[in-house]
Order: sequence, then C-alpha cells, then structure tokens
Amino acid sequence: MKKPSIHTVLSPALLHLYDVSNTIVVVIDVLRATSTIATALYNGAKEVIPVDSVERCIQLGRELQCITAGERDGQVADGLQYGNSSFEYPEEFISGKTLVLTTTNGTKLLHMALSRGAQEIVTGSFLNLSAVCDHLLDKKKDVILGCAAWKDKPNMEDTLLAGAVISRIKHAFEINCDASHMAENLYNLSKPDLFEFMKQNDASHYHRLMNFGLERDIRHCLTEDLANILPDFENGKLFIRK
Repeated sequence: MKKPSIHTVLSPALLHLYDVSNTIVVVIDVLRATSTIATALYNGAKEVIPVDSVERCIQLGRELQCITAGERDGQVADGLQYGNSSFEYPEEFISGKTLVLTTTNGTKLLHMALSRGAQEIVTGSFLNLSAVCDHLLDKKKDVILGCAAWKDKPNMEDTLLAGAVISRIKHAFEINCDASHMAENLYNLSKPDLFEFMKQNDASHYHRLMNFGLERDIRHCLTEDLANILPDFENGKLFIRK
C-alpha cells in the first residue's frame, strides 16, 4: 500500500505551488499564534475564531460579546483587548469563553489554506506536538506542513516545528520534498536546546520578541506538549478534536 506524502511549505507565498484539496494542512505559527490557540483551548476556551483582519476581529467581538485579541508586528493591535501571548489566557480567565484572534502571519495562512480548498486544517506548535503527530499517523492522509513564516519570509522556529513533526512520523510517510528534509536536519541540530539554537543563529523572530522583553514567551512556545490537544478548524472556528 502506498504511503501518504508530506510536504513542507516554508512560506505562505509558496502555498500556491501545492494542491491542498486532499490533504491535512497543519498551520504552524510557533511565535505565537498556534501556541496561543493551543493554550487557550487547553485551558478551557469554548472556541477560537481566527480572522484575517483587525477590523473583522473588532466586528465579531461586538457581535458575539467575546474576547478580541491579536497582534501586528509582535504587539497588541490597536482596537483589540488582548495580545498574542499564551500567558494571557490562563484557565481562570479563558474557560468557557470565545476568543476571536487575528495575527500577522498565522491566521492569514489558515484562511489562505481554506480558500484553496484544504479538506482539513489543524494548528500545530511545540506545545501540542504529540497530539498533531498522533493525529497525522492515525489519519494516514497526505500532509502539508504550512509554516506561517514572517510576512512571507521563511523563519526558523516554524521550520523547526515542521522538522520536529517529520522526525516523529516520517516512517509512515513518503517524503520527496527538499524543504521537509531541510526542516528535519535543522531540527536535529537544534534539538538539544531550541532556545539557545535560535539565539546562537540569530533567528529574526527571536530578536523581535526579545526586544519586547518576551524571553519567557519564547521559551514557553519552544516547550513540547504543555497544551497537548488538537485544535481542529471547522465552520470558521477552532475547537478541540475529541
């Protein structure tokens, strides 16, 4: 029996080169959208509604009387209540509530995949690495690991997460994709200490968030399985797949 395939898309600008119609698309935005989504749902959020503009986020917040959150260029976007740090969504705050979220890169990629006919979209981060890998192994379908990158420029942390997924599940997949091999090799180099690897290799988003004093966020987002649930996208909303 032929194995399913894995392809890694290093930037949303490359998504048009791939047929996503019969695949599971894993949206990856480690710093920090998909980490925040996993954390909010793990801590009891009813649902997360990802939108691709600040204006839509504000509109839904008014209509649904829910929490509006998001960032542009790493900081809380004007007009929104909260930012894109997973530390802003502890259980006592988020449990039972709806979160509408917009981010510079991650929510944009999710809507791009949706518009191109993705059959199934889940979100992945180091915080829910095992849940993502278990799901992909269970489904036995073609996979696209979609890196949100930074304004269409490939970034290190999303590539590392793609590599981490590949290293765990490659035995069950056919991989004819240089980007996937590159991602896995990079992850293997970084595995002893992801934070130190990003620091030593001058990762752009490392510097961007460190300049905002967000070392704690970076370290948290690079830690495996702290919010090990699978956010599944359906009918415009992300919820925990049971």
